[in-house]
Amino acid sequence: MQIEEYLGRVQKECDAHLDTIIPSEDERPAVIHKAMRYSVLAGGKRFRPALVVASGEVFDADLESLFDLACGIELIHTYSLIHDDLPCMDDDDLRRGKPTLHKVFGDGIAVLAGDALYALAFEVIALCAEPETIEEIARATGTDGMIGGQAADILFEGKEISPLDLEYIHTHKTGSLITACLTSGARMGNAADEDIAQLRDFGGRIGLAFQIVDDILDETGTTETLGKKTGADKERGKNTYPKIHGLQASVDKAVGLVNEAKNALVLPGRSTIILELLADFVVHRVI
Repeated sequence: MQIEEYLGRVQKECDAHLDTIIPSEDERPAVIHKAMRYSVLAGGKRFRPALVVASGEVFDADLESLFDLACGIELIHTYSLIHDDLPCMDDDDLRRGKPTLHKVFGDGIAVLAGDALYALAFEVIALCAEPETIEEIARATGTDGMIGGQAADILFEGKEISPLDLEYIHTHKTGSLITACLTSGARMGNAADEDIAQLRDFGGRIGLAFQIVDDILDETGTTETLGKKTGADKERGKNTYPKIHGLQASVDKAVGLVNEAKNALVLPGRSTIILELLADFVVHRVI
């Protein structure tokens, strides 16, 4: 199977689920629901849901529950993008080829829509997942994960930074949620602790590679292909892998991480081909 075909299947199913999960624009408060739907249903590859579904399928998890979980995590991801785009954060005008939410609805509604998506995400996840899974996703999005990385990213903006601090930002801001996608999906299939540990290591490597590729594409990509403004990291004085390590070294690092992730992933008696193809997808835009 081509990985684009797999991603397309997950995207189609996920979008159908999301359309039913998010309240209708006719329900009060209508403006919040309209804003939520504007951002969530704007498109996107649904890479994180694909990781959830693929890891769950490895362990024969119930597919309907997997898509519920995947959609919950996609709501978290979208909330983080809405808040990242705000003027007080990255101040971006475009997301997925469309004006960012605050440009259309205003800053206040954008903040509330993001908050509402985060709350809805855990409502959805709580209905399909065990407490251990909920706890792991919450930790991956809090100060031990995504928010912690984002806070460090803001604090170091325009300042000199060590390679270790940069890796902390990337592994927390991006890698934590990607790792949680893999482990939570596997937990839905009652994966053993040793398998969860394997997936956590795999996720850590491809999560870091994912953010390095984002850094690279901010320098080398175009607004037309990425659906968002490029060159913004340099304008804001953000610390990126190309800034600290150079462009080619960053490409080599991302490719190396993906190869290490694939080579180290051993789940006895289980096929990992889709997970390996998803890992390759992380770096396919820069090689």
